[in-house]
Amino acid sequence: MRTALDYAEGDLDLIAAIRRSRRLLHRRALVAAAASTVPVPGLDWAVDAALLSRLIPQINAEFGLTPEQIDRLDPKRREQVQKAVALVGSSLIGKFITKELVLRAAQAVGVRLSAKQAAKYVPLAGQAVAATLGYATLRWLGEQHLCDCVRVAKAAALLPPAADSGDAEMVPSPRP
Repeated sequence: MRTALDYAEGDLDLIAAIRRSRRLLHRRALVAAAASTVPVPGLDWAVDAALLSRLIPQINAEFGLTPEQIDRLDPKRREQVQKAVALVGSSLIGKFITKELVLRAAQAVGVRLSAKQAAKYVPLAGQAVAATLGYATLRWLGEQHLCDCVRVAKAAALLPPAADSGDAEMVPSPRP
C-alpha cells in the first residue's frame, strides 16, 4: 500500500505538509486511544467522530484544500482542484465536514470499531487492545485522507500554503 510520502514523489513542499499533518494525526490518535480505554458505551465513537470532524479540516488546510482556500483560487485553478477531487474520489476534501461525512468515513473501518467496543470490557488486556485499535483506526482513517490530499494537490499542481502563513494564497506549482 502506498503512503502519502510515496504519492509526494520527493516534492519537498508536500513532504513538509505531510509531516505537519502526521503530527496532528498522531496527537489526535493518542486521544482516541485514551478514550477507547474508558468502559462507557459509545464514548469512544463520539470522541472519534469529534476528533475526525476537527482533524480532517486541519489536514485539508495544510494542503490548501479547505472550502475557503479553494474558493479563493482563480476559476480555472478551482476547476482543476474540483476535477482532481472527483478523480481521487474523496468526499472529505473541499467540503464542510459534517457528522454524516465523518460517519461515512468511519464505516470503512466498522469491524475495527466494533472489536474495539467489545474488547474494552475485558479487564486490562481488553483495554489495551481497545486503546491500540482506537489509535490504529484513527491513524488509518487520517492516513487515507492524507493520501487523498496529496493526490489532489499533485493532480491539480498546487503547492501547499506556507507553514507559517497557513492562510497563504495558493500558487501554481512549477511542476508540469
